[in-house]
Amino acid sequence: MEFAQVQAFMAALGALEEPLGIYYTDSEPQEGYSPKPRKLPSAAEEARGEVDFGAAFADFACVMSLVWRARRKRTAAYFDREHQGCLGGAFYLGYLKPQLDVIAHYVSTGFAGVMEGERFLASPEDVRRFFQIVDPRPAPARFCVFQPLSRFSPGETPEVVAFFARPEVISGLHTMAAFVTGDPEVVAAPFGADCSHVVTWPLHYQSQGKLRAVLGGWDPAARKFHRPDEMSFAMPWQLFQMMLRRWPESFLVTETWANVKKKIAHSRKVWGDE
Repeated sequence: MEFAQVQAFMAALGALEEPLGIYYTDSEPQEGYSPKPRKLPSAAEEARGEVDFGAAFADFACVMSLVWRARRKRTAAYFDREHQGCLGGAFYLGYLKPQLDVIAHYVSTGFAGVMEGERFLASPEDVRRFFQIVDPRPAPARFCVFQPLSRFSPGETPEVVAFFARPEVISGLHTMAAFVTGDPEVVAAPFGADCSHVVTWPLHYQSQGKLRAVLGGWDPAARKFHRPDEMSFAMPWQLFQMMLRRWPESFLVTETWANVKKKIAHSRKVWGDE
């Protein structure tokens, strides 16, 4: 990957922040943010009543909280089975399957007098069905790494590329996805935890032979790890490569997009991003 191509695309798009590349590897990054180590319980242990849920929820670290820190410092965030941050992240990144039943309650109704639920879905049954649908693949290597594209060595490529931006930039990515594929349904916006939008769902669609980008940032619990009005836009490497090759023949070189870039500049000024 030539990072100069990425920079040219970012400039045309009006994207200020470098996208992250997400990949799995057996090599631990030499620097970056990773959660504290802790034991990951299994569904079998839960069924036998052997899980210490106080310990399971201790030292909670949302995947996106570390990604947020990595974005700000332009470094890596990385996870493995012993450093997964939370039970949700462990499931979505491929380190825990099946998911614990307590999480089906946590995402929905909770346990009366014991644990308040998030109420993101109406019932534990709805959550269990969702888990079956999203069906994260097992992690193919020890570490799941999020890092800026500029940190990749020549010849290295991520599986997924994720942008974090406000709607004007997102509109450009959305339209570029349709431009390079000819598919009016190429962008999906499924329900899920924030980390599922940048890892699990893009890989889920890819495993089905569908080239899909995923518009994310819908998780209310993780909105604090986004700038105001910011969303995520994640896509498989193949789709990103198509954008890098074909953007010079797209709307990004037209007066229409030049006018949008004026709004992007205004937004940066209003939010103090520059």
